[in-house]
Amino acid sequence: MKLLIKNGHVIDPINKIDKIADILIEDGIIGQVSEHIPAAAEQIIDAVGLLVFPGLIDMHTHLREPGYEYKENILTGSRAAAAGGFTAIACMPNTHPVNDTPAVTTFIQHKAKEAGLCDVYPIAAITKGLKGEELSEMGELAECGAVAFSDDGNPVSNNRMMRLALTYAMNFDALIISHCEDRQLAENGVMNESYTSTILGLKGIPAAAEELMVAREIMLADMLKTRVHIAHVSTKGSVELIRNAKAKGIAVTCETCPHYFAATEDMVKTYDTNTKVNPPLRAEADRQAIIAGLQDGTIDSIVTDHAPHHIDEKAVEYNIALNGISGLETSFSLAYDTLVKTGALTMTELITKMSARPAQILRIPGGSLSAGATANIILADPDKEYTIDRESFYSKGRNTPFHGRKVTGKIVTTIYKGISVYTDGKVLR
Repeated sequence: MKLLIKNGHVIDPINKIDKIADILIEDGIIGQVSEHIPAAAEQIIDAVGLLVFPGLIDMHTHLREPGYEYKENILTGSRAAAAGGFTAIACMPNTHPVNDTPAVTTFIQHKAKEAGLCDVYPIAAITKGLKGEELSEMGELAECGAVAFSDDGNPVSNNRMMRLALTYAMNFDALIISHCEDRQLAENGVMNESYTSTILGLKGIPAAAEELMVAREIMLADMLKTRVHIAHVSTKGSVELIRNAKAKGIAVTCETCPHYFAATEDMVKTYDTNTKVNPPLRAEADRQAIIAGLQDGTIDSIVTDHAPHHIDEKAVEYNIALNGISGLETSFSLAYDTLVKTGALTMTELITKMSARPAQILRIPGGSLSAGATANIILADPDKEYTIDRESFYSKGRNTPFHGRKVTGKIVTTIYKGISVYTDGKVLR
């Protein structure tokens, strides 16, 4: 079947396209991107006034299945991804059982294929059981389809263990994604350590708890001459460390999340537990440093760190509420509204960080509209203003501090493998 997208503002950073153009899709494959393609197709989408770009790729999400299906499962997470404009997501291993065996990796792949709404790439555990004591069988897991390794949610605190992990990963050219947190410094903190935490009476987490571990990973990557990826960067100091490391040619990449450039610790003043996340929301100076890091290329990618929780796990005292924000369905709008609309980034730069660059870092397909590529394509309305409503989420997780926030820029249609899986506010599968 042929599908023709007409008259959209096509943006493809890889192929340096930024113009009004048409896209012809045949049997799920992009056949041509050019101006004025003859309208000889079974289905035609009029994209006048819309942005058209490669499917977004989230390299850091939590789907909770197996084991925590009451929070989220692979089907509901895939639906949320489609609604958020994501045609590929990489899911973290902190499930139950942990994704540290080929059986769990295969299970995730099978369930994702059943859902059929986006590509799901499993990220396997660095250590067995996420305990930081014994390396997982990275070779078997990579062969089975794991695209990276992380103990996300748990830092690999032992320096020797992280060195072994990076060394072992080199044998498979595998990527280690590090959750940078010094647990002794963090010491059960629940928000950013600052004047605000003092007046709120909440125990703080100092920026150094993140930055010490970022420095360690940089030093190990330099020593071993291997690559490492830093998860959810949140502080000014981390940005500076990574910027300096890149200037020295060290193979470090990193990511941040919308809540680190679209929010600050001031949101915690309401004691809304939906603001509780790890690493915590930081100060305005950190937020500005994150934006500067995105602008100069220090920060490679924007991820959601989608972390859905059941309402009972958030409707408790701030100190005991679980960390996490449900982010798949708000990520694009928050990024567009905060970064593009304000002029901090161009649309091309945003798509690079939400699509092309994640594909490059994970070494997976996607991130471009090249002829011959799978037709994973997003249509978005840059002028559409709407109010974020958690009750409309497809995710089971309604835990967002952005409920009620007005934003501009909305996903209109998500095309996955040449088929519309989300359009007009509805997931079609």
